[in-house]
Amino acid sequence: MKKINKKSAIIGSSVLLVALIAGGGFYLNSRTIKINGSTVIIPDGKNKISVQICSNDIVKIDNLINGKEGTHTAVVGDNQWTPAKVTIDKSSNPITMKTDTMTVKIDKSTHRVSVFNAKGELLIKEQDVKDVYNKGVQLNHNSEDKFYGISGYDNTEDASANILRSNEVEVAAGKQGHCGGPFTWSTKGYGVLVDSNGGTFNIDKDTLNFTDSSRTDTEYYVFVGTPTDIMGAVSKVSGKSPMYPKWAMGFTNSQWGIDEKQLIDIVDTYRKKNIPIDNYTLDFDWKAWGDDNYGEFRWNDTKFPDGTSGKLKQMMDQKGIKLTGIMKPRLHLDTVEGKYATDNKLWYGGDSYSSNNDYFSGKPVSDLNFSLPAAQKWFFNNCKKAIDTGISGWWNDEADELDDNMQFMNMQKSLYEGQRSYNDKRVWSINRNFYLGSQRYGYGMWSGDISTGFYSMAAQRQRMLSAINLGEPKWGMDTGGFNDGDPTPQNYARWMEFSAFVPIFRVHGNQNQVRQPWVFGKTAEAAATKAIRLRYSLIPYIYSYDRRAYEGGVGLVKPLIFDYPNDDKVANYVDAWMFGDSLLVSPVVDENATSQKIYLPAGTWTDYFTGKVYQGGQTIEYAVNKDTWDDIPLFIKSGAIIPNQDYQNYVGEKPVTNMYVDIFPDTQKTNFNYYDDDGATYKYEKGEYFKQTISAQDKTSSVQVDLSDKTGSFTPNTKYYILKIHNRNSSDVKSNNTSLKTKTSYSELLNSDEECIASGKDVYGDVTYVKVKVGNANTLTLNGNKTK
Repeated sequence: MKKINKKSAIIGSSVLLVALIAGGGFYLNSRTIKINGSTVIIPDGKNKISVQICSNDIVKIDNLINGKEGTHTAVVGDNQWTPAKVTIDKSSNPITMKTDTMTVKIDKSTHRVSVFNAKGELLIKEQDVKDVYNKGVQLNHNSEDKFYGISGYDNTEDASANILRSNEVEVAAGKQGHCGGPFTWSTKGYGVLVDSNGGTFNIDKDTLNFTDSSRTDTEYYVFVGTPTDIMGAVSKVSGKSPMYPKWAMGFTNSQWGIDEKQLIDIVDTYRKKNIPIDNYTLDFDWKAWGDDNYGEFRWNDTKFPDGTSGKLKQMMDQKGIKLTGIMKPRLHLDTVEGKYATDNKLWYGGDSYSSNNDYFSGKPVSDLNFSLPAAQKWFFNNCKKAIDTGISGWWNDEADELDDNMQFMNMQKSLYEGQRSYNDKRVWSINRNFYLGSQRYGYGMWSGDISTGFYSMAAQRQRMLSAINLGEPKWGMDTGGFNDGDPTPQNYARWMEFSAFVPIFRVHGNQNQVRQPWVFGKTAEAAATKAIRLRYSLIPYIYSYDRRAYEGGVGLVKPLIFDYPNDDKVANYVDAWMFGDSLLVSPVVDENATSQKIYLPAGTWTDYFTGKVYQGGQTIEYAVNKDTWDDIPLFIKSGAIIPNQDYQNYVGEKPVTNMYVDIFPDTQKTNFNYYDDDGATYKYEKGEYFKQTISAQDKTSSVQVDLSDKTGSFTPNTKYYILKIHNRNSSDVKSNNTSLKTKTSYSELLNSDEECIASGKDVYGDVTYVKVKVGNANTLTLNGNKTK
């Protein structure tokens, strides 16, 4: 080992800045360490190490072969970062980079990076290896850390591992409802995202390694914070999930085997029975599949004689129904469009493309190569007529059969970017797998061709939560099951209650199978109708969380580990989940169940339907009715703020002038960001939205409710909030220090054209009703002690 030349030391704050490179045989002096904004660049022989603070909770480490950055994969969205606020001390050893959230240290001798939280606790540390440029990521972690993300499950795979990940886990989009991404995270306060198309994570007691990267250089990100912070950081790096149209918060009936007359009859029955529905998704039936003249892209005029003219669209518009249609990644070879694909080399595999006979038409088909920009553009251009005549969204199917992580992503990218350039209507899609980065393209996923039955239904819980843990906030399933026949009436009823509390609420069956509530008998119909109507009453609550998914990566559904990361009892728990911040749901998934064991985390929980109060930190035995099947174990968290409305038969059926807001004050201040916009376009990206924060706090002898100033330029139809402050009976309510008038009844309050209050009782006990204008900043003070 060579000695350090002491003459190179600088007295004062610029201390000795010379370090021997392990095994390199050369010195590093102060002039060789470069700082560019919030990035530290260190030479390492002919290579370089770049450590960039992208934001206060994100650090990017890039091991640059020959000093050059490699080509990013589609995992990474926007790689341009404004220099973050960071304090860099290159005079110390190790070099330190510090933000409000984390400290990053770079050892001058080994050049290995360590990441610490704001408390100075070590989270993750690079292993001391000599060559990091083509060996992937090799990290040490604390032995008690638990990991999530990486991978999900296909439609038939054993899912008993639930949501925890350990040992060797392959990163792949997979098939049939699988999800994957080069991303893992721990409830100990950090996550790791590697920019790679595929790869393998190996998790051991104290090591976390990533191998088989698709890039020659190794680039990865470390995120620091709570699970919610980590998912927000993933959204920043990999891309936001655009908002769905508001109608997508409602109910979808998918069906394979239907014609125009049947469609109209079914929709009319929904309307006659006042069972809400917004979307009918059509399978092969809507297309002239296999016809020579662009049959893959146009209406089947035999089954849907009014499709091509747009008359069917007009009829469905009058009934409040959106039509969405299936799309396949393949084309028939011996057709006009197939010949175009051949002539322009658009097939997957190029000149060596393969073909097979389509299972539906019996004719030769092959898959498009959606990684080609020319294929993407041409494919969408052929979809414009369908959009014009009534297809409002895309059910993309079977693009997972090529063992290509990006095929589904690129297929939906074609439709998303094409539609964004064609009109301003929001893009809706569902797709049969997920790879991280897909969420940028209006991309929802469903869990594949699952079987019917209680066992299959129960196994959808870990599939959903695994996808959410990977950064996909929009997930759904073939409610009722696709394979193995029809569900029993009880299975259907319980499945509908389950599906009412997932992001995408949709039924589907195999060819010529139906999934309407009235098909399964009066008991199942009543239970399913109750669940659908409850979903529709919560549309304002649900829609606000779709906005939150766009802003911060976390949407409507969260595994309990997000809110209770230090509770070991929920570390691998899938029997219940948070539906927004205020509700915990645990759907019944066992046949003939008379009770259900449910773990409630710490805190106070109130039964949504009965008002019974439970103290958390325990497993309760919850009684359910094996005869009516109409009970949903649903609990309100203390501090809950839940905007809701009278259910409508479809979203936007009529203006919502009064917005009910149930408030259950807690001693800790809680907040809800109520959100609205036009529900249909991307004008929200330009500030045309309405947002107002509602906060509440129990101050023992009073309750304070604050309404913030509104943001955004959109004016909603809603004129008044009807605040329902539970467990309070107060006749003394001040609005900005001015007493509000008291009405004699809740009915009188509703019919009043002024701000006012009333008292009453409901299933939860005493309630104080406060009617105030939407959009105005306000501080409301309710004097009086808690009554329950």
